[in-house]
Amino acid sequence: MTGCNKKKNKKKVVLADESVYSSQNFTDLLIDSVAINTFFKTSAASDSIQNEVHQFYTRRNYQFAWLNKGGLTHAVPNFYSQLQNYSRDFADSSLKNNLLDSLIMAAQTDEKKFLLQENSIRQLELLLTTTFFKYTEKAYSGTTKDPIDLEWFIPRKKKNYQVLLDSLVSLTKGENVQEPVNQYYILLKEKLRQYRAIQKKGGLPTVITDKKLLVVGDSNTCLVNVKQHLLLTGDFKINDTTIYFTDSLVRAVQRFQHRMGLLENGKINLATIAELNKPIDVRIKQMMVNMERLRWIPVEMENEYLLVNIPEFRLHIFENKKQVWQMNVVVGKAATKTSIFKGNLSQIVLNPYWNVPTSIVKNEILPKISQNPNYLARNNMEIVDGVYRQKPGKNNSLGKIKFLFPNSFSIYLHDTPSKGLFGESKRAFSHGCIRVSEPRKLALYLLRKDASWNEEKVDNILKTDNMTNIMVRPTVPVYIAYFTAWVDISGQLNFRNDIYDLDKKLAKEIFGE
Repeated sequence: MTGCNKKKNKKKVVLADESVYSSQNFTDLLIDSVAINTFFKTSAASDSIQNEVHQFYTRRNYQFAWLNKGGLTHAVPNFYSQLQNYSRDFADSSLKNNLLDSLIMAAQTDEKKFLLQENSIRQLELLLTTTFFKYTEKAYSGTTKDPIDLEWFIPRKKKNYQVLLDSLVSLTKGENVQEPVNQYYILLKEKLRQYRAIQKKGGLPTVITDKKLLVVGDSNTCLVNVKQHLLLTGDFKINDTTIYFTDSLVRAVQRFQHRMGLLENGKINLATIAELNKPIDVRIKQMMVNMERLRWIPVEMENEYLLVNIPEFRLHIFENKKQVWQMNVVVGKAATKTSIFKGNLSQIVLNPYWNVPTSIVKNEILPKISQNPNYLARNNMEIVDGVYRQKPGKNNSLGKIKFLFPNSFSIYLHDTPSKGLFGESKRAFSHGCIRVSEPRKLALYLLRKDASWNEEKVDNILKTDNMTNIMVRPTVPVYIAYFTAWVDISGQLNFRNDIYDLDKKLAKEIFGE
């Protein structure tokens, strides 16, 4: 956005907000509040949209934004192109306006003639501004008004579309406004466009076979469609139309299995066939559902943060806004879901006690005590002030380390003595808290800037059963999120199963299904 120009103009104009004014975007074309109110009598718009329009022109002292004495500004084709792309990408015609289309065409066909039509230029100006605010509300804020109803408790930051429109109408030819969305949204939108192109050409081929397992060296007619599918999605690099299971197909299947979160064995089993046979329409809707969620998260993430993606069963560690490593996690079962929220990791506990939640005491511990009076002693447990807890030790349910980020859901990251579950491809086994596969590595990473702690000191404490609290300063943001479609750091499109049926619930909001 250009700064305020203090040079005198031929026509003196006092602007309500000088931050949006310069000699570059100055225009003699003016509108007034009466004309805006008259426009809304025949053009439907919500109260919030009308308020945005009034605010925009008040700040400009009622100067036109989209037209000047020379005709349409560069902002018009720029925004109109965005609008058309949105309609194509999301198959959404709700923003289409035939009058807007015809007025833009008339202005582009004969600008001199069009500029003589006072009512037409006023109508086009206000239609563009109104449509802009309708578009940004949908494209950047999301179609769902309250994500809390969809079990999403990560706070949303309000976006300033006034500033965005200021920037757009101040552009010179060839410039573009950066969309107020995060990088993951932009990457997934590109993949959506690729899948739209595949859909337009007939979609993905179906794999039909009575075989439950196909391995390298086998031959089967279904492999023709497998290869075609993987060629379209970019997993297979050669156009092989034979029926033979080749070494190159093994590698392609492994790439596909990696993107689906399956066991990467290069074999075509029932789980792999099931993912191959998800229709292109299903995949497109899955991407759109997750793009809706991506509109809710911050445009700019912190420099350092942790991100747990529940359906992926992975914890990602980011430093300087780049992923530095990741690890497997175990999340809550469908009956005891891991909540979606943001916290700040502030404490590491070595050799923790486990205070057993009341629900687990009632449903699991008490029935076992009634069967075996020695249950508490055998499991290194005790009752203190009415609270059931397990003492520190190698068999403690929290393992040897837990990570606290205060929240109202009583959820934290922790170690576990049950290491075998991390090898499963689907890891929803917990009561809601998140078990991490490499707790020691995570603890040392979080303490790397703290001179009072080192590897030897941590290990010496872990050799004991003495509980030790360590404060983490500064605190580290932790996002517990839910994405079943995303583009990873290598540029690969990933899909996962909707383990909590939250995609299904959100799709109903978006598509009415």
